[in-house]
Amino acid sequence: MLNVNRNENIEILSYSEVKEVEGYVGNYRVKVEMKPRFVTDECNGCGACATVCPTYTTNFFDENLGARKAIDIAFGQAVPFLYDINRNACVECFSCIDACELNAIDFSQLPKEVNLDVGSIIIATGWDIYEPFGEYGYGEFDNVITQVQLERMLAPNGPLEGHVRRLSDEKKPEEIVFIQCVGSRVKERTYCSGVCCMLGLKNAKLLKEEFPDASITICYIDIRVNEKGFEEYYQRAKDTDIRMIRGKVGEISEDPETKNINLRVYSSLTDEIIKIDADLVILSSAALPSKGTNEIAKVLNLDTNIYGFLTESHFGLMPQETKTKGIYIAGFAQGPKNIAYSVSQARAAASKVAELTSPGEVEIELITAQVVSEYCISCRRCEKECPKNAIKIDKEIGAFVDTINCDGCGICATCCPTQAIDILYYRDYQLFAEITGLLGGV
Repeated sequence: MLNVNRNENIEILSYSEVKEVEGYVGNYRVKVEMKPRFVTDECNGCGACATVCPTYTTNFFDENLGARKAIDIAFGQAVPFLYDINRNACVECFSCIDACELNAIDFSQLPKEVNLDVGSIIIATGWDIYEPFGEYGYGEFDNVITQVQLERMLAPNGPLEGHVRRLSDEKKPEEIVFIQCVGSRVKERTYCSGVCCMLGLKNAKLLKEEFPDASITICYIDIRVNEKGFEEYYQRAKDTDIRMIRGKVGEISEDPETKNINLRVYSSLTDEIIKIDADLVILSSAALPSKGTNEIAKVLNLDTNIYGFLTESHFGLMPQETKTKGIYIAGFAQGPKNIAYSVSQARAAASKVAELTSPGEVEIELITAQVVSEYCISCRRCEKECPKNAIKIDKEIGAFVDTINCDGCGICATCCPTQAIDILYYRDYQLFAEITGLLGGV
């Protein structure tokens, strides 16, 4: 991240949102809204403002397990390293203004609009975590947490400085249970999140190293470890005395005195019901399309699947391309995948952009749609059916075709009720002439 920030050819607009995109490949106009931090770029990250701030609020970066000041840095490695003010928590005592020697605090900041001219776009909007409130006691029992919360506990810069404790009494856990596939591989989300099995195995091993005498159990539907080296890692995890139960948790309750979690698990391999009195329960919850993915899909009018992930042109042959030329996708925006797959897809998307930006000429499709304006009744059927967003309706001239994005598929011509659209080189009279010529030669 630091190397990206130091690259003179890369401009980072953090804490910003894409509001509008117009144009076509090679000539996109992007409108970006930069949200106010109420701290100017003069900030050098000294932290004097946070020191004098009297107000604490929950820290979203630590999954609300820790606290931060109303004015604070987002996280220790933030780029750019600028403080920001949470106006919902700020009491406006203005102590930060008095403490800042650079006069970098500005409560009058407003959203700022930035317009960019770009040739191509890569969407890498990441993912959100499924919050399983109401499932397995999450949000109700103190000692039921998610994998992301456990990650922050295990992190040296996390709220517990890398030492896992029960949230109810800060004791070391002795009986730990992982529950896999929470919120995924169910009727609402039938897909596999792709990373939970290895994440559960990795964290189980880390906990076993910190608590060698602890009993650790992983309850799973099936373990999916099909990448290079993953099966060997799985076998090593089993060799460390981590118990694997193939089955789903049927019942879960909390002991009101000890705050322990009582579970009943059906093992499909041994055909028995296993009871566990756990100190700590960790839920491997589903990966969801991020809020940003849903928003950018609306802005760019891109297709999504039934779960909200962006749809590629062809899963096998064009996994980076979208239906709109010059717009590419990478990472979790397209669907669940691990880090290695995300990196390789990002490199592939970057190479696609390089093809467009390298010197030379770009070939475009000559077979495109053409509208006969006097026949067009502006019914908008072609605009709705076009998979490439290459047809728009103008109040004065009716339908018009963006020949850059049009690939001549012919869908618009088939749905036009007045036959106002033809496909160049495939007009009806041309096809009839070919047929006549073929028949005449028989």
